[in-house]
Amino acid sequence: MNHEHCIEICNGLLRGERSAVETYSQALEQYRDKPNVVAELTRIRSGHVEAVSALEANVRSMGGTPETTSGLWGSVAGAVEATANLFGAGSAIESLQQGEKAGQRDYESALADDEVMTECKGLIRSKLLPPLLANVAALEKLQKAT
Repeated sequence: MNHEHCIEICNGLLRGERSAVETYSQALEQYRDKPNVVAELTRIRSGHVEAVSALEANVRSMGGTPETTSGLWGSVAGAVEATANLFGAGSAIESLQQGEKAGQRDYESALADDEVMTECKGLIRSKLLPPLLANVAALEKLQKAT
């Protein structure tokens, strides 16, 4: 198995998770006056923090160096804040949903990649992808409630 390719894929997923943490941190600022929304967004953000840790450990286990920034994915965080400022907080939740769905596509792409190691796919299937699916549903409920 090609560790370098798998490290590259996992580092890409790591950048996405770092971006999610940044994005949720910014989105939380938009909802300071809504404790129920803050609680749910904080829970989701914590899951992304855990995913960052899991991916960092996974990259290290393959002999790689984990990415330390969100790279281009970090621009998503700025887009969420700008969207909320222009169109209201409900649009921020919609942007968060789109980010979760993009993350889902990234994980599914990694699962379909024959060069991604079995161990990495196991991590994605068991720990990383299921929370994303739950996050989309949770955000849909929040959007209806706001």
